[in-house]
Amino acid sequence: MNTQLPSASQAKDQAKRLRTKMAEDSTSIGHAKSLELVAHQHGFRDWNAMLAAIGNGPPKDWAVGDKISGTYLSQPFTAKVIAIAMLKPGWFRLELHLDEAVDVVTSTGFSNFRTRIRGVVGPKGHSKERTSDGQAQLKINLP
Repeated sequence: MNTQLPSASQAKDQAKRLRTKMAEDSTSIGHAKSLELVAHQHGFRDWNAMLAAIGNGPPKDWAVGDKISGTYLSQPFTAKVIAIAMLKPGWFRLELHLDEAVDVVTSTGFSNFRTRIRGVVGPKGHSKERTSDGQAQLKINLP
C-alpha cells in the first residue's frame, strides 16, 4: 500500500481519470464531485482539506539554488534554479542557469547557444508554449 500523498496535479489527474471511467460506465459525475471522491480515497473529509495538506506550491525540489533537469526546445539539460515565482496556483516562472549551453537553433548553418533560460511551467512541469512539432518548449522533470 502506498501511503505517500499525490501532488495537487497528480490528484487532479486522478479525478479526471475517475470521471472518465465513471462516464464509460454510464455514471456521469462533475469535476467537483470527482475531486471530493479522490480526497475521500486518500482519507480526507473533502478536497479543500486534502489540498491544504498536500499544498499547491512548487515541488520541493524547486527552490533557488537547487539542481533540476528537463528539456528545452527538445534538448536535455541540467540547471541551477536562479529564481522562482508563483504566478497562480500551480504555475511558476523559473529562471535557470544551465550547466552546459543548449543550442536553440535547429539549423546546421549556424548556432545560438544559451546558458540561461526563463520560462513558465504549469502543474505538470511543462510550458504552454509549443515548438513547431507540438512539444512543450520547456519541460521540467518532476520529482
